[in-house]
Amino acid sequence: MARRPEGDKRRRILEAALGVFAQKGYFQARVSDIASAAGVADGTIYLYFRNKEDVIVSLFSDFLKRHLARAKEEIAGVRTPREKLLAIARHQLTALSERREVAILFQTELRQATLMSRISARELRVYFDLLSGIIEEGQNQGVFSREFPRSLMVQSFFGALDELVTAWILSPTHYNLVDLAEPVTELFLAGLRPRGGRK
Repeated sequence: MARRPEGDKRRRILEAALGVFAQKGYFQARVSDIASAAGVADGTIYLYFRNKEDVIVSLFSDFLKRHLARAKEEIAGVRTPREKLLAIARHQLTALSERREVAILFQTELRQATLMSRISARELRVYFDLLSGIIEEGQNQGVFSREFPRSLMVQSFFGALDELVTAWILSPTHYNLVDLAEPVTELFLAGLRPRGGRK
């Protein structure tokens, strides 16, 4: 069974895997490619990860845990549900646009059904719960509508941000993805306001 020590070598392997997966694609990449990029022997990979799938799932898990912690710190410093959703949007778009290879990996390779089935029930649930809590807060304050199921609101907000990242990757032009955080949040909030209510 693979052991999972935290240390420089494990991080080096994951960093190397990120580049290999983004360049070659998950299915074309080999464990030996990752080992070569990390400057370790092939067998060393298996001291830290069970197989190639475990490497890519660990990449996502580590990334999401790290950024979820930062997102929670950021929303703790703002007051209103609107400001909290905007902070989440900015954080997600910033996190995925800081390094293009990260966005490519998460928007393409991780969409394979076998990989998503291992991820969605764990780390993504924590993210969705965070969004759900913000929307519930807005509903309790009367600034967000109760007309729609909260789960639908969460999925819609996440889906909008997710699609922006995908479009950014595929676009032939270069632009600042984070600049879209406020417009997409305002668009989303327009649909959440109670009928006849103000923001």
